[in-house]
Amino acid sequence: MRTINWFFMELSTGSSEGAFAVERKTTMMPLQPVGIMDELSPDPPFETQYKKLFDMAEANLEQKHKGFPVLEEWCDLPLIDLNELNLGDPDKQQACKKLISTASQECGFFQVINHGISSDVLEVMRREQVKLLKKPFLEKIRSKDLNLGIYQWGTPPANCLEHLSWSESFHIPLSNLELGSAAPARHSLMSAMAQFAAAMSELAQAVAEILAEEIGRPTALFKQTCVAARCYIRLNRYPPCPAAYPKMLGIIPHTDSAFLTVVHQDSIGGLQMVNNGRWIAVKPNPSALIVNIGDLFQAWSNDVYRSVEHRVVANVEKERYSSAYFLCPCQDTVIESGVYRSFTFEDYRRQVQEDVKIYGYKTGLSRFLIARPGPGPGQSIDSLHE
Repeated sequence: MRTINWFFMELSTGSSEGAFAVERKTTMMPLQPVGIMDELSPDPPFETQYKKLFDMAEANLEQKHKGFPVLEEWCDLPLIDLNELNLGDPDKQQACKKLISTASQECGFFQVINHGISSDVLEVMRREQVKLLKKPFLEKIRSKDLNLGIYQWGTPPANCLEHLSWSESFHIPLSNLELGSAAPARHSLMSAMAQFAAAMSELAQAVAEILAEEIGRPTALFKQTCVAARCYIRLNRYPPCPAAYPKMLGIIPHTDSAFLTVVHQDSIGGLQMVNNGRWIAVKPNPSALIVNIGDLFQAWSNDVYRSVEHRVVANVEKERYSSAYFLCPCQDTVIESGVYRSFTFEDYRRQVQEDVKIYGYKTGLSRFLIARPGPGPGQSIDSLHE
């Protein structure tokens, strides 16, 4: 086994699985030898790069997992059969739309089956995703040469274990998915991502229009503002986490910032969400896609729909994969609300970045409340990983 010194790390700013991954800015830190690693290993050097955090936790066992909320129970997300929309029966169509609206109000998350995206598209995307993310870590950190997007791992500014995300991902703006600009070796990956993104975009647009219709808001907003160039996909891998760290998080708690997120996950499990103040583990269903409400939709709906805090827990034995599509508007899109003061998507992104820089966490929508309380301790930290 060949080993080499790993001499640099990437520092980036942004947010987690559903927020502003595409806006992250990557800079190279000064050369710093941080350890020895297997040249061919696909896994990021979490234990080496964050050795100080692990050493601090071991030195103070009471603090080792302080801040990690306790899981209370498992749950099945609402499961909605979208084929009901295609049967030509107005009553069944309206009932299906009502289920989507109700789940978005009460849970903020739901699953869909018979969604119109072929299993071939999803399987090819997962196969290409695995091939990409199983490449040696050192090849992935040089991903600028691949013209894919931004590769990111861990949480660069983490100062304690509960702020560390044990995962890696590629954030890919849809504007990057042009076969003509890809090297021949990348054509299968680019083709898979393009087909996946197009299918997910169509589904997300349809769901968004239903949600708008159910609350009497204009449905044309999404086609007008959520153009392909502003949306993105994220390809995630959660490497196995050593048994010595049984409560590590794959992605730390956060809310998504776009209008909607649509996720295809595997059968391993690990997604958890807050429900009635408790952390609930979502039972994996690989045959369904998960849809969740983002911050923009909560604001635009006057808090009718809920953007719910969620996280992913690391698995000691198995790696986990998920791929997500984010429905985002143009930067100058104005979000008008009776609960929040009007703001553009760019305003929101900037405020999130400023709050993370100053306070270490995302204050989010509360910053824009018409009667806004000040930021306080104990609020959810939006991942700087995502």
